[in-house]
Amino acid sequence: MFKKDIAPGAKSKVKSSVQRAIRSKITETYPLLAPHIDEIIPKKSQLDLLKLPDRVTLYALDTSPLFFQHMDDPITPHLRTVHQFPHAFPRIRIDRGAIRFVLSGATLMAPGLTSAGGRLPSGKTDSTDDKNNDEGMDKGKDEEDDDSRYEGRDLEEGEVVVVEAEGKEEACMIGQLRVGTKEIKEKKKGVVIDSGHYLGDGLWKIELD
Repeated sequence: MFKKDIAPGAKSKVKSSVQRAIRSKITETYPLLAPHIDEIIPKKSQLDLLKLPDRVTLYALDTSPLFFQHMDDPITPHLRTVHQFPHAFPRIRIDRGAIRFVLSGATLMAPGLTSAGGRLPSGKTDSTDDKNNDEGMDKGKDEEDDDSRYEGRDLEEGEVVVVEAEGKEEACMIGQLRVGTKEIKEKKKGVVIDSGHYLGDGLWKIELD
């Protein structure tokens, strides 16, 4: 969706009532962002709405892109927002071999996640996982156990997920799952994300000055 460079279209100011609704939708969709919402979108700030190609709406604060939405798909954080709050989103990990394909805009396929270097949610939903998730919010990324970040429930088709990469610190992609993680683990083949936002794409390079 964002393979080509993007020239932002018309900009408009978001009404205060709509901005409140956007804040609420963000915290509803990404509960772990709730403690940071005033930092991301301060109550007295002014969000801008920009129209992008392919019926994508971008929400920005001053010159900083924050979230985007394609038609009626879930509101999705820009990777710069993900990099600020990396522990606030569901995560999966691709192996080293898949990195160059993801960063060239290729469809993310299941084998890059089910190999030895890939990671998917464990499917565990007990209190221990909740405790690990809470602790992860307090730890720096370097301190967090490499595998504990992928503990937790299986993710469902349609959920927005952050894609991390083996051996890399920052997420390289974000997008909607085309199949749930339980099915990915069972079948080990097929499309996982086909239209994500990735490092170096047009949305990453967009200039809002």
